[in-house]
Amino acid sequence: MFFLVLFSVTCRQTRKKVTDNKVLTAKERLIARADSFELDTPYDPPPGDALSHHASGFAKILCSAVFITGLDLDFAADNIGYFTAPYEVRSQFIEPDLDRENKSVHITLPNGVVRTAKYFGDQGCICLPEGQNELNFKPVEIQSVLADPASLPWPMGDKLIEDSFPEGVDIDKVEQAINIAFEDPEAFTAAFLITWKGQIIGERYRDGLDIYTKLESWSMGKSITATLMGVLIRQGVYELYQTAPIPEWLENKDDPRTAIRIADILRMSSGIKCRAPLDPDLDPSLGYLDHLYLYTGSVNSFIYAASLPQQWPPNTVGRYRNCDPVLINYLVRLGVEGKGQEYLSFPQRELFDRIGIRNMVLETDPYGNLLLQGYEFGTTRDWARLGNLYLNDGLWMGERILPEGFVEFVSSVAPAWAADGRPIYGGFFWVNGDGAFPIPKDAYYMGGAGGQHVFIIPSHELVIVKMTHYKGGAHDNEILNKALPLLLEAVPGK
Repeated sequence: MFFLVLFSVTCRQTRKKVTDNKVLTAKERLIARADSFELDTPYDPPPGDALSHHASGFAKILCSAVFITGLDLDFAADNIGYFTAPYEVRSQFIEPDLDRENKSVHITLPNGVVRTAKYFGDQGCICLPEGQNELNFKPVEIQSVLADPASLPWPMGDKLIEDSFPEGVDIDKVEQAINIAFEDPEAFTAAFLITWKGQIIGERYRDGLDIYTKLESWSMGKSITATLMGVLIRQGVYELYQTAPIPEWLENKDDPRTAIRIADILRMSSGIKCRAPLDPDLDPSLGYLDHLYLYTGSVNSFIYAASLPQQWPPNTVGRYRNCDPVLINYLVRLGVEGKGQEYLSFPQRELFDRIGIRNMVLETDPYGNLLLQGYEFGTTRDWARLGNLYLNDGLWMGERILPEGFVEFVSSVAPAWAADGRPIYGGFFWVNGDGAFPIPKDAYYMGGAGGQHVFIIPSHELVIVKMTHYKGGAHDNEILNKALPLLLEAVPGK
């Protein structure tokens, strides 16, 4: 059936080319293909004032930078997190008010409205709704059962064995790659770490940071979202290809969203209309973007994402949109609480404690919903641990954490993205199917806005973590295009 639909779409596009006597660009073909599947559904942009949303995002960025990462306020205001608070917008706000006693940041708009983000312990910093000083949930203290990391060897701890560098690795090339990552101060590289066969063979941090620093990670959190869903599938709570039991969709059996499968959502192919910066046909005049509102709206993000209409049938069009990871996180909450378990401690209890991660901070909305489309702070070593879980096919020290076949699923090109002619996305992981990076095409990676990456390269048994302060993201490709080939040369291939 899909082949027939695709064939008919191709015919229509061909007729358009002949009729218009014009060869469409790749972008135009992408838009035309999506238009051919478009459903006639109503849509309203997010409510509220865009500048207020930017202020909300700015307050959260500064709060997390100061109280989680430990950065200076002025450094953070100049270099961190332009995604939800564009740099050019920041000058419109009155100077940020940092309240260290109450661990909060206040941003005042020109009209006098104040947006506040406050630190709430293990839930990190949370954007409060306008005029509201309290949360709509009770924060939860998250405790790890693991021993002091200084007392345990890597990877369950942080103790490295001295004089145990593995044979066959060219240490000079590893060092050259690390030097490239840090040689330009304007690249704002925060950390660079390489493991081979699970062993750390290279690691460096910029001045003032260390192995315990929790850094902004942005959309690498989407890969944590996939992992949490994988854990629940392994536990038998969900099946990968079942239709997604979102309560708001099930209220009406004729709702087209009831056809959306969990796999479709993981593949960024749900078809839900959620306007986002990477949409090829983005029209900014239509209002503030849903993709950003799910960060800055200070609303129940799960309910908002579940309310968005269907734009295309599922598994037909691939688009990078935050509604999909938010919906998977909604299912995670439903699945955990459906088992009678506490939700916010689930990632620590069922995933992090099992792979040596002790204190990653996962932030929420004011309703206690994890915003793992990009609000998480982890150490560079913790990201390397997660990368090695995938390098080892979901096994950790002989114990299966993820179901068999799940790693192959997330690291394979999603069908809708392939049909769009963009072999770049899998299941909340990016894939290197177009050879964008100088690494094998079967490599895949977690990616965050502003230059955060965890590359997983099975052919060379490598995991490479690069953490960047947002402002340096413009130099990201230049660094990686030089450093990655050196690391491939530094270790034996399989």
